Amino acid sequence: MTLKEALARIKELEEENAGLRAELEEYRGKKFAGRQKHDATWMESYHDFEVKFGNGMTIMEIVDEGRISRRTAYRYKAYYDEMVKMAKAQEAMRSDKGAGGRKGDKAAGRQKGDSDKK
Repeated sequence: MTLKEALARIKELEEENAGLRAELEEYRGKKFAGRQKHDATWMESYHDFEVKFGNGMTIMEIVDEGRISRRTAYRYKAYYDEMVKMAKAQEAMRSDKGAGGRKGDKAAGRQKGDSDKK
């Protein structure tokens, strides 16, 4: 091996080393333990729960199928309830905008000094 070949090989190894260091830093930043939030597997499992629960199955019937644990089913139920709540709130906001933004606004119909009367 000549000096020129050795220097070229050293340069290759240094570049490879830099790449491996970057990869190592990437792995140091990852969380491998614990529950992973909303990845593709989670979304598929939740969607299955959502369809079954939305069609009237009870949590225990879903759990008895053996695909998810009871704890996971209740976690999905809490998420489902939150999504339903948000959807209702968005629908209410849309209907308020359709009514000029004043639907249910008690203060909009008040005259000056009305709040003092009881």
